[in-house]
Amino acid sequence: MSHLTQIKIDDAGLPTPTAEIEQERKVAIFDLLEDNSFVLPQDGAPVGPYRLELAIRERRLVFDVQTEGEDKAAEFHLSLSPFRQVVKDYFQICESYFDAVKRLPPSQIEAIDMARRGIHNEGARILQERLEHKVEIDIDTARRLFTLICVLHFGG
Repeated sequence: MSHLTQIKIDDAGLPTPTAEIEQERKVAIFDLLEDNSFVLPQDGAPVGPYRLELAIRERRLVFDVQTEGEDKAAEFHLSLSPFRQVVKDYFQICESYFDAVKRLPPSQIEAIDMARRGIHNEGARILQERLEHKVEIDIDTARRLFTLICVLHFGG
């Protein structure tokens, strides 16, 4: 099965992330490397495993995919527009969640967390749609990649 074995975030020129954002990034990368599915469906595309670099360049989300031998496998440029509202909603609900953890009872925290997961799932669904015919990813991989897109959005 094709999968990712290395993930790099190109955050050159972006503001330094907050401690919470940096933690989200580390967890997402760790979880992605532990378990992911990443298949290039094009005829003639090199077979994985792959290395992935995510970046924002010229206001577009860039997926730069290389083989383990560092040969170019694919590069996708996606508009950030379809992600803007869901990323904004995700950051707002995350902020509410982090505040709630400090002062609210577990039942209210759980309700906010359910809403957070719903928005996260929506972002993953949008990502899968945007990557259709470019790369095949499962929902868990899409969720973790969406977290990394949020990290890049924060800086961009």
